[in-house]
Amino acid sequence: MTTEPGGQAHIVELLRARRDAVLDRWVELAGTGLRGRLTEVELRGELDDLLGLLLRTLDGADAGTAHGELRATLSEMSRRRARQAFSPTETAFSVFALKQVVYELVRADGPDRRRLAEELIAFSHTMDELGLLTFETYVATREQVISDQAEQLLELSTPVVKLWEGIVAVPLVGTLDSARTQVVMETLLQTLVDTGSLYAVIDITGVAAVDTEVAQHLMKTIMAARLMGAECVISGIRPQIAQTVVALGIEFGDIVSKASLADALEYLLARSGVRIVRGEAG
Repeated sequence: MTTEPGGQAHIVELLRARRDAVLDRWVELAGTGLRGRLTEVELRGELDDLLGLLLRTLDGADAGTAHGELRATLSEMSRRRARQAFSPTETAFSVFALKQVVYELVRADGPDRRRLAEELIAFSHTMDELGLLTFETYVATREQVISDQAEQLLELSTPVVKLWEGIVAVPLVGTLDSARTQVVMETLLQTLVDTGSLYAVIDITGVAAVDTEVAQHLMKTIMAARLMGAECVISGIRPQIAQTVVALGIEFGDIVSKASLADALEYLLARSGVRIVRGEAG
């Protein structure tokens, strides 16, 4: 806190003497624009806690402890607001609104103007610091929420499905990068363990393009599966991708590849001893 405890004695005295009226006006101003996302009781409870800690901080008796509690309480409020999809401006305004309340309070009281002007400037700096803290906490929380959602989307975008007893498939769609490949590898290996499957199909029909990096990612996944005792087949090699692979000189070694998921399934069924008999039409 940049202001010295006790340097705003008259403002603290006014806030204590008229606490209920101050809280009523603060709730009224801060509640503007919340559009029912927070009840008046909830908002009043938050602001009452903040006002109590702010008065302790400015009073000087236990300013250090109170300041730490104030920042912690405000940070938690900001994180909660971020998760509730409040904007950073809406969150910070809940703090800045107290400045307007204090201006109105001082104007109505009207003692020595010079002394009050100095106290108002100091109080304004205090509230600005707290308002900026809400922005910092809000941004950090939103970044964490976005990161968590991105991780969940990665997991959802890489399902492992059971095709047959002992045969699973990973249908890939979109772009493969290091992060997604890691998720694919972990999900596939865990499914192989859980199901006891010995065969897996990595279907790249929905992969937009295959380059050297994508090929390396596929090779790592297949090698990891082999270490688990499973055989992998790549399916979905379209003509355009086949031409790109040849042009880049990418070598898949002894890895089996098939044009379609159906071809890969038929191959693995034969490998597992299942014989497919096609009936004659009509």
